[in-house]
Amino acid sequence: MPVGILYSVSGDYAVIGREMLNGILLAIEEINANPLYDFTLAPIVRDPGGSLDKYYQDCHDLLYRHGVRHLIGCYTSAARKTILPLLEGANALLWHSARYEGFESSNSVIYLGAAPNQHMLPLLRWLLQQQDVEMYHVGSNYVWSWEMDRITREVVIPAGGNVLESKLLPLGEENVDELIADIIIRRPKVLLNTMVGKSAYSFYRAWHQASLQQPWMNEVLKLSLTLCEPEVAMIGAEALEGYLVSASWFQSINTPANREFLRCYRQRFGESVSPSVDSQSAWLAGHLLARAIHRQGNAEVEAVRCAVLQDEMDSPAGSIRIDADNNHSWLTPRLARCHNGKLESFWQAPEAIKPDPWLAWVDLDNLGQRGDS
Repeated sequence: MPVGILYSVSGDYAVIGREMLNGILLAIEEINANPLYDFTLAPIVRDPGGSLDKYYQDCHDLLYRHGVRHLIGCYTSAARKTILPLLEGANALLWHSARYEGFESSNSVIYLGAAPNQHMLPLLRWLLQQQDVEMYHVGSNYVWSWEMDRITREVVIPAGGNVLESKLLPLGEENVDELIADIIIRRPKVLLNTMVGKSAYSFYRAWHQASLQQPWMNEVLKLSLTLCEPEVAMIGAEALEGYLVSASWFQSINTPANREFLRCYRQRFGESVSPSVDSQSAWLAGHLLARAIHRQGNAEVEAVRCAVLQDEMDSPAGSIRIDADNNHSWLTPRLARCHNGKLESFWQAPEAIKPDPWLAWVDLDNLGQRGDS
């Protein structure tokens, strides 16, 4: 059965794209070697290179030239939203493996990444319990950072905190000198970083260099919603020391399922590789798709969608199931601290949390006081 793979392994966020591609290719190899299944998955891989036009073209080609009805891919929400009309028009299904900003629910998408109540809100709740918040937000100028900024303000300000400034740079912008200069003037106590790709890498390094001359910057509490293990390895441990990261998976999770995933991943791609939360989700996408096809006996989109909503899987990130109300995943939020080049998990929710992509069940005004998830 053909499966479209749509990850950018070149371009602005290629580091993440390569690890996501590794995740799904590993899953497909495992699926095709599993005697339980009487079918095989045939990946048709496309590299849009971070170009939205290319995402559209590649998706159209996969749907209408190759007859693909299941696609696994996309990192940015801009890419997902670009191809969503094509998916809905063709009655195809995207297995979306990246965390995202929420406020979307389509029958043409299975959302495997964390929704805002599973990544942003746990981080903000923890933050508000630690200290007074005078925050500076830096991000990439597209819907992900727009929504993260809005949610942050709706939580932090009623709790008595303040967002001093929000500066969003175009995707791929690497000149961050003016941004660093403005931060030095504002002297925030908290930094929230929602940048992606090369912009983020430039900012991390520039902050570190500036902190050598501005010692107070080392006391700033630095938060990220995007930083992950392969980026830590590439950027360098010194520049990222002390960052706090919110995600549903880290390499440091000490469970049999996660240890086995890491063993297989490194055996296949080499000991030096560093999978991310998104590559783990890409791997999960492949296995959930195969389990649904096996359960129903066919790969028709409606049949597969119904089957995956009845499934529950012990994954590297813990027990995973898809919520029938919104096609999003029940996930366990976690927080980690970057120390000596590793993301070390120091907090996790006691159980998986129901996805709330619309934040319909959370009182944002009282989040800091009540500790809602």
